Amino acid sequence: QLQLVESGGGLVQPGESLRLSCAASGFAVEDYAIAWFRQAPGKEREGVSCISSSGGSTNYKDSVKGRFTISRDNAKNTVYLRMNSLKPEDTAIYYCAAAASCIWEEFDFWGQGTQVTVSP
Repeated sequence: QLQLVESGGGLVQPGESLRLSCAASGFAVEDYAIAWFRQAPGKEREGVSCISSSGGSTNYKDSVKGRFTISRDNAKNTVYLRMNSLKPEDTAIYYCAAAASCIWEEFDFWGQGTQVTVSP
């Protein structure tokens, strides 16, 4: 069964850090581009970061550059999103998704999401 399962979300204060995990089953993450998206209340879902199938290419939304880092552990079949210096505007449900390449519109296989709340 093909599945993506996110975990690691929670409630943190501004400036703190979280590491989200995206565990895949039924396929190898190294064979696909894996991306993190987020959706805040009342807003459209947006792409946050992506790692290519080769792992040689990553990209980030401008507002998270320098704060977020995407990585992949092929042995654990898991992709991570390390989020540092979190801000209240990072509050959202975070989803991971898989596609053939890091083109936001191509992602059509999703996990269930994990809530991240940044609040004093």
